[in-house]
Amino acid sequence: MKFAFFNDTGREVNVHPATILHGCKCNNDPIHPLEERIFNLPTGTYPWVKMWDYGDKTGLQILVSPIVDK
Repeated sequence: MKFAFFNDTGREVNVHPATILHGCKCNNDPIHPLEERIFNLPTGTYPWVKMWDYGDKTGLQILVSPIVDK
């Protein structure tokens, strides 16, 4: 399954390292404003998505985690 994220925040969004550890395949570079990023999830899963705003320290970060579809 593919999950597309479109960055309409006006800020860079960093991909949380756990996204890769949880099994998603994607480009790990920061997602620039008005850029779309595709997250490839393992077969039989759907995305659980969470975004944090760490302010000036780290900025925005997105976590995409595959959840098994039962």
